[in-house]
Formats: sequence, C-alpha cells, structure tokens
Amino acid sequence: MKFPEPLIEGRLIRRYKRFLADVRLPDGTAVTAHCPNTGSMLGCQPADGRVWLSQSNNPARKLAYTWELVETTPGMLACVNTARPNSQARGAIEAGRIPELMGYSDCRPEVKYGEEKSRIDLLLSGHESEPDAWVEVKNVTLEESGQGFFPDSVTTRGQKHLRELMAQVALGDRAVLLFVVNHTGIETVRPADHIDKLYGQLLRQACDAGVEVMAYRASLGGGDGNPSGGLALTESVPVILEV
Repeated sequence: MKFPEPLIEGRLIRRYKRFLADVRLPDGTAVTAHCPNTGSMLGCQPADGRVWLSQSNNPARKLAYTWELVETTPGMLACVNTARPNSQARGAIEAGRIPELMGYSDCRPEVKYGEEKSRIDLLLSGHESEPDAWVEVKNVTLEESGQGFFPDSVTTRGQKHLRELMAQVALGDRAVLLFVVNHTGIETVRPADHIDKLYGQLLRQACDAGVEVMAYRASLGGGDGNPSGGLALTESVPVILEV
C-alpha cells in the first residue's frame, strides 16, 4: 500500500492521553495529531524525534493530522499507525508476496468468530486444497539490538486471540499469526517474555497446537528524505520462540 499524499515531516514534542501527539512542523507551527496506537509505543517516542504525518482534507475530522512514522534512531523508521498492518497484510497476500498464504480466492476482513466473541483480521477461503485460513495480524515496532519483540505492553486481548486461533485449528481450519514488522531495523521477531510472560507462554502453546506463526517486514519507503513510498511487505524474517 502507498500513502495517497506525501507525508509531512515534523518533530515530536510529546505524546499524551494515548491518542494525541503534539508535533512541531518545519515552519515552527505546533499541531496536534491523532496517534492511532493503543500500545505503549515503547522505543517509538524519541524526544524531538523526526516524525511523519498524513493530512486529511475531511472537514468533519476533529484532527487533520495523523501520526504515521517515526525515526526511532538515525536511519531507522517505524510505522506507529496500527490501522495500517491489516491493509499491509491483505495487500501482500492478494499480491502473492506471502507464499505460505497463496492460492486463496477470497479475503474477508473483520469476520466474527470464536467463543470469546472475537473478530479475525483476515479470513482466507476458496483454496483448492487447503482449509480456510484465519489470519490474526500484529504490528511489531519494539526493537532492541536488531531484535523485534511483541507485545510492547501486557495484552489480554492478544492472549485471547491466541486462544481463539488454537480453537480454529482444533476445528480443522488453518490459523495464522502474522507479525507485520513495521521497523526497518528488526531482523528477527521474538515474544516479549520480559513484558508479557503469559503471552509468550500462550504463543509457544499455540505453535505446538498447530497455529502457524510468520513474520514479514515492511519497506517503509526507505530511510532517507520523505518516506512516502509506502508500506509494502517485502521479505520474511525469522520468528524465534526459544527461551
């Protein structure tokens, strides 16, 4: 996927109330942007860090700007807009860039399922030889020394999703946990046991139960200049579950 318009560069002043961020534009103007991220954004809020905003011309919106990207360290970009990964995943699947999920003729988002009343991010169906695939998408931006970790805060919702995926495997379908790696410095993905130990335990249990776990990294449009080239998933990265 691509951004419809070039992103606007600024400098982060502060993030607050989870969904708000003050940003200083190049002309010195301070604007308040929507921060579409419910997580802790650990490692993605550098003081005075370079950030990029999208701008909406919809007069009905309270905030015209949305925080999309941040330079976490010099040359390293992360996408903090958690509304993007589902579109990234769907685009990559439909373009055939995820070999493990090729061959499905239909891709439906936000389908209700499970005893815990969840919604799956993507339901793939219509394969000639494979059962339906229930695909849960997670955004990975927490980076430490080239390693990516998920989650960046305790996630009871994520734990529920793992239980729901295991239940789908028990019913005879495929269940997939797809990590969308939205950080250009991440080379591997691991469960963040030091943040949410139970999530790590459930993830390993899910793998043993037959849930497929994979990770694909986004290009984020490059690290120099205006990174408006898009958010395409370009390559797989290893998922390491060993403690």
